[in-house]
Amino acid sequence: MATFTCSIDDAFPDTCLGGVLTIGNFDGVHLGHQALLAEASRQAQAIPGPAVAVTLDPHPSLLLRPDKVGPSLNTLVDRASLLQRHGADHVLILRTSPELLQLSAREFFQRIILTQLRAAALVEGFNFGFGRNREGTIDVLKQLCTEAKLRLTLLPPREVQGLVVSSSRVRTELLAGRVDVVAALLGREYVITGTVEAGQKRGTTIGFPTANLHDVPTLLPGDGVYALRATVDGTTWPAAANVGPNPTFGEIARKTEVHLLGFTGDLYGKLLSATFVKKIRDTKTFASIDTLKEQISHDLESVRMALS
Repeated sequence: MATFTCSIDDAFPDTCLGGVLTIGNFDGVHLGHQALLAEASRQAQAIPGPAVAVTLDPHPSLLLRPDKVGPSLNTLVDRASLLQRHGADHVLILRTSPELLQLSAREFFQRIILTQLRAAALVEGFNFGFGRNREGTIDVLKQLCTEAKLRLTLLPPREVQGLVVSSSRVRTELLAGRVDVVAALLGREYVITGTVEAGQKRGTTIGFPTANLHDVPTLLPGDGVYALRATVDGTTWPAAANVGPNPTFGEIARKTEVHLLGFTGDLYGKLLSATFVKKIRDTKTFASIDTLKEQISHDLESVRMALS
């Protein structure tokens, strides 16, 4: 397995040629994406040839509508790893450029899919779009594949709890704090990673020290207190996290503060990964420090139960 990064003017790696392609942004690599990868892998083994996941970086919207783009659901490195875990033999990362975005659907199909990747087959989802202004609809794709005598497999949407699985739905559920639903959509629990940096140290003064996560590159869950598993230096701890402001102390900035149950030591400067299991409660303002400490004790008991 390998990951390659290319511009559209590069010669693509030989190991990516003549295989079964699935193309998309794959943000989150959710159950719908995993179905595409599994089908591409199945067809590739029958040829035989490589199953190749083609993804764009950065996201086209960062060039077209940068003011409307939020954080992704996973980093590019994690996305590539997940794509391979779920069936891709190779991941080809196409550098997003104005030239690439100006290709019409027919030009993209002819140049990228047929000429440069010499695709043997194509596997896509129900909502796939490509080419300038996403003019390449499913109907356009069908026509182009028919003309080129290229086998096309279109998969129906996956559903969880009666609704279609999509990256936008994952974001909506995550921002609502429904991390259990997010886990059902992803087929795994949601994880963020950040660097522990010094904070106000209020947690230490009230008996509940927290690790303040900074430089988290992916989307944070909605405000609230969560049960999670925190991994640092290869060891995993039961943990509680407060995501959002700290209104009791008059702070309005969103932060991610993680308390590792049973941990003692210095975490400053270390990478910490937080795996979200369950939301415990919404953010609240407390009338006194004693009331806050009592609530935190209740929260930690709820965390232990959620993780038991």
